[in-house]
Amino acid sequence: MRELDVSEVARAIEELCVTACYDLPEDVVRAMERAREVEESDVGREVLGICLENARVAARERVPICQDTGVTIVFLELGQDLRLVGGDLYTAVGEGVRQGYTKGYLRKSVVVDPLFTRKNTGDNTPPVIYTDIVPGDRLRIVVVPKGTGSENMSGLKMLTPAAGPDGVKKFIVETVDQAGSNPCPPIIVGVGVGGMMDRAALLAKKALLRKVGEPHPQPEVAKLERESLAEVNALGIGPQGLGGRVTALAVHIETAPTHIGALPVAVNIQCHAARHAERVL
Repeated sequence: MRELDVSEVARAIEELCVTACYDLPEDVVRAMERAREVEESDVGREVLGICLENARVAARERVPICQDTGVTIVFLELGQDLRLVGGDLYTAVGEGVRQGYTKGYLRKSVVVDPLFTRKNTGDNTPPVIYTDIVPGDRLRIVVVPKGTGSENMSGLKMLTPAAGPDGVKKFIVETVDQAGSNPCPPIIVGVGVGGMMDRAALLAKKALLRKVGEPHPQPEVAKLERESLAEVNALGIGPQGLGGRVTALAVHIETAPTHIGALPVAVNIQCHAARHAERVL
């Protein structure tokens, strides 16, 4: 059985926090460039150009793409044949976040008490951690800094099965329409359908990690993605809410089995700065 010291995990998390906040993934950059080519609004094209220039400056100067460096969400895929040594995995993840946000001069945005004192923890911990046990002897880490400008515009609805695909599409479009300019479009729309309430929300967040515009492997779901994207872009919200045809770069839908009497749908919106970074140890 392969062994991995958790100190390596902490170092990787530290570096990934900084990389995610400084460097926009290439698939997102390409999607923004394509959007600028098809955008019909002069103002929209200018806005997209500014967003791309902002990403270039952040990468060159090694500064955050956005001042809201978010709550740190960490997805772990832990190989069942990997033995972790040297301490506790989650403690190591937290230490990596603490060091990354301190050394990278990233804004600390986490409050320990959501209702009363709302005191800042001062180091952006604790992170939100999701762990899946998978075959193999490796650890895959994906770090997602998620800001609230987009997160606050997300939504969840418990539909009835009779609502079907049209009901899902309607809820997607309504959620984006209500969000308007708040999530800094052009956005990426992650959608989770199925499971129960909590599972749908997690699926929606995981949907944001897919390469921008990469279709779902199931043809019917891919068709629903295309139709939803077309209706979202027909809203005319446009880049930064200033009008245009590119309100969203993509709609990604993930599904899971559910109860015979349920059709939970979660919509998790991501701003144009769709930040994430990953590593396999």
